[in-house]
Amino acid sequence: MLAHLTGDRPGVTLGTVQDLDIDPISPAIGAEVRGVDLAVDRLDGELIDAIRPAFLDHHVLVFRDQHPTREQHKNLGRAFGSLHVHPSQRSPRFRGDREIFVVESGPETRLNNGGLWHADVTCDEVPPLGSILLLTDAPPNGGDTLFANMHLAYETLSQPIRRMLGPLTAVHDQRQDLRRYGYEPRPDHDHPVNHHPVVTVHPETGRPLLFVNRAFTTAIDGLAEHESQALLELLYRHIAEQPRLQCRVRWEPGTMVLWDNRCTQHHAVWDYHPHHRRGERVTIEGTVRPAPAPTPS
Repeated sequence: MLAHLTGDRPGVTLGTVQDLDIDPISPAIGAEVRGVDLAVDRLDGELIDAIRPAFLDHHVLVFRDQHPTREQHKNLGRAFGSLHVHPSQRSPRFRGDREIFVVESGPETRLNNGGLWHADVTCDEVPPLGSILLLTDAPPNGGDTLFANMHLAYETLSQPIRRMLGPLTAVHDQRQDLRRYGYEPRPDHDHPVNHHPVVTVHPETGRPLLFVNRAFTTAIDGLAEHESQALLELLYRHIAEQPRLQCRVRWEPGTMVLWDNRCTQHHAVWDYHPHHRRGERVTIEGTVRPAPAPTPS
């Protein structure tokens, strides 16, 4: 079976790969990948070379019926780069596997992890390249994840707004995310705070994208508080209320999703309480700090 990797989005040229079937979820973002088993101890370089352009083109890749061990899961992440450790797991007091971030909700959960539009850990100086989430337990219904394309989020803004955003930077602060979950930052922890361009470029494709998110972005530098909050709210609503930017991924046990954290946001829909949902995430370290995009003329 030949998989046709259609390069209809700017900046990516794709070919065909034997025994790899790639089916887009929406025109904007996302694809399901069939004909591959990722539960192997040593990943074939040709397979990764086939996955990589599809990853850059579709930004979110969904693999069904995958049952890797933790080490195999990590090996898939390492095929794209070094593994990232979440700030909450960097403390010497942390006990467990630092390279695995567990996402779990059940009957006692009061605030769902990832329950608002965000990109992962943008508070880091170099935010993660991407993440790979494997769902081990799924609710009988519900529990989908929405993904949005931040290239299109930027491109669908009006030209005056794009010109205004071009020179701006914003504060990304992990403490905001912690407080949303009811945790007060601890003085003995290093809580990352960094300033990133509001509009940055993808380090591999060079395409501009919108780079603010409700979980970590606290303010736009140089603006009065009411101006900053009004502008951020406009951008957040633009992302959340534009279905043409998005795709919806339905989960089942054994579903594994790889997404490009540099140009996407996601929202874990919490519509399955009191049922149980559990997954394990491996995250890939970024390689470069976000760079400002050229301001449109």
